[in-house]
Amino acid sequence: MTEEYKKLAELYKNALLEDAIAFWEKHSIDWEKGGYFTCLDRTGKVYDTDKFIWLQNRQVWTFSMLYQQLERREDWLQIAKNGADFLAKYGRDEEGNWYFALNRTGEPLVQPYNIFSDCFAAMAFSRYALAAGEEWAKEVALQAYNNVLRRQDNPKGKYNKTYPGTRPLKTLAVPMILANLSLEMSWLLPSDRLESILDKTVREVMTDFLDSERGLMYENVAPDGSHVDCFEGRLLNPGHGIEAMWFIMDIAQRRQDAKTIDRAIDVVLNILNFAWDEEYGGLYYFMDAEGHPPQQLEWNQKLWWVHLETLVALAMGYRLTQRPECWSWYQKVHDYAWSHFADPEYGEWFGYLDRRGDVLLNLKGGKWKGCFHVPRALYLCWQQFESIGAGQHG
Repeated sequence: MTEEYKKLAELYKNALLEDAIAFWEKHSIDWEKGGYFTCLDRTGKVYDTDKFIWLQNRQVWTFSMLYQQLERREDWLQIAKNGADFLAKYGRDEEGNWYFALNRTGEPLVQPYNIFSDCFAAMAFSRYALAAGEEWAKEVALQAYNNVLRRQDNPKGKYNKTYPGTRPLKTLAVPMILANLSLEMSWLLPSDRLESILDKTVREVMTDFLDSERGLMYENVAPDGSHVDCFEGRLLNPGHGIEAMWFIMDIAQRRQDAKTIDRAIDVVLNILNFAWDEEYGGLYYFMDAEGHPPQQLEWNQKLWWVHLETLVALAMGYRLTQRPECWSWYQKVHDYAWSHFADPEYGEWFGYLDRRGDVLLNLKGGKWKGCFHVPRALYLCWQQFESIGAGQHG
């Protein structure tokens, strides 16, 4: 078996360095105006020059992480700097809130209606500060992080379309991203503050959003954690639930909390059993917990990030516990993902398939897909299998 794990580690390493990162290095850097092009067609040709703050920040994070964790390659640091400088100059409004989108030269296009712009800014500048040793980047990271904490109970603020008070709901995305973001920021935060934020987010995810009877992760619940019988209240996003669970495993491993690790793995397995398309393979994008027609018309599409996050969760779960169900599900998801999303002809991965697994959009990047989920998952899976192959568990 050890040989098999080493082969997997090699597969992920090569796919990361020779395929995914090579693709973004070659096609996405806007050296002229700063930042990155993310709207790339199948071959890497730019088809739109708008710059989306989520994706700009995520690419800063990716190249900073590679430089800091893998190899101190000057070209990687320069690519990260190209995005960080552009974002520091143009990314925020006068109050320090991060816009959603800019045009190519950095003029704002879409207001800062979304807290996740601030989340990914904090993540990006924390990692860039670590990689480049830049004091100013620390300040940008902390300011964005404090923004997130300040706005977490009302993430959209004045841009919220829902009428206040009639049907209050809170969403999994906020504590889930806070769990991951806080670990990313751990080197910048006092340890007591970090631990209290982690305690709160783990408790909220595993108590309020997890239906303990069904073992499924709900996307929206009432403020007290109860279910609400409406479209939003019945919504399941399998990819989100699974991604949240590897964030929880990451925190639990740090705390040597085997019970929480096992619980998180149980949730991953429950979601897989519920959300796997038995007819065509792959995981559904959205589902209704009660089996009603989902509100989202794209509910049965198969998306790249959902399957990549699942590979990370299963590889991590297997490394930490050696549970055989993790391994058998890993093989099943691996076979589907690598045979449907990877594009050996032009590099990188397709993002959007129809239910049958045929390519729906042959883009490699757009408004939501950039240089993040593919390289992060390839890196993390490589690390998991390298550890397993070397006999390092837990």
